[in-house]
Amino acid sequence: MNEVFTTYYHSPVGVLKISAIEQFITEVTFYDKVERVDTKRRNFPPSLIQCIEQLIQYFHGERRQFELLINQAGTVFQKEVWNELMAIPFAKTISYLELARRTGDPKATRAVANANGRNNVAIIVPCHRVIGANKELTGYSGGLWRKKWLLEHEAKIAYGVQTLF
Repeated sequence: MNEVFTTYYHSPVGVLKISAIEQFITEVTFYDKVERVDTKRRNFPPSLIQCIEQLIQYFHGERRQFELLINQAGTVFQKEVWNELMAIPFAKTISYLELARRTGDPKATRAVANANGRNNVAIIVPCHRVIGANKELTGYSGGLWRKKWLLEHEAKIAYGVQTLF
C-alpha cells in the first residue's frame, strides 16, 4: 500500500488540500474548513513538491500547462472525461455539450457534467474550463466565484483581458 502524503497550499482562491503518493498527485481540492491546519515539515515525495511549485507558477502567470502524473480513482467513463478536460487549452472554454461530443455521445451531457463534478484534482485537471452552452458559468464544486476567478486569471495571462463574466 502506498503512503498518502497531504499538505495545504494557501492560494489566491483559498486553501488547497493537496495529496499525493510517491509518484502521483491524487487530490487537489478546495479546503474551506476553518480548523487548524497541520503545518509540520515532512519528507514529501517529489510529486507533491512539484505540484506545489507548479501551482505557484500557475498563480503567478508563469505556467499554462501542468507536467504532473495524476492518479485519481474513477470509472472508465470518468477517466475518459478527465482526459478530455486535460485537452482543453489554457484560457479556453468548452460547453458540457461539446465535452459530451468529445467523449463520443452528444446525448451524455448530464453524464459528463457528473463526471466533471467528481474530478478531485482541481485546476490541474481543468474542470473550471467547462461552461454552459449559453456561455454562462454553471456548476463548480469549488464555488462559482472560484471558477470565475480561474477563468479570468487565465484570460488575463493569455490575452490581457480583465473580466469575462
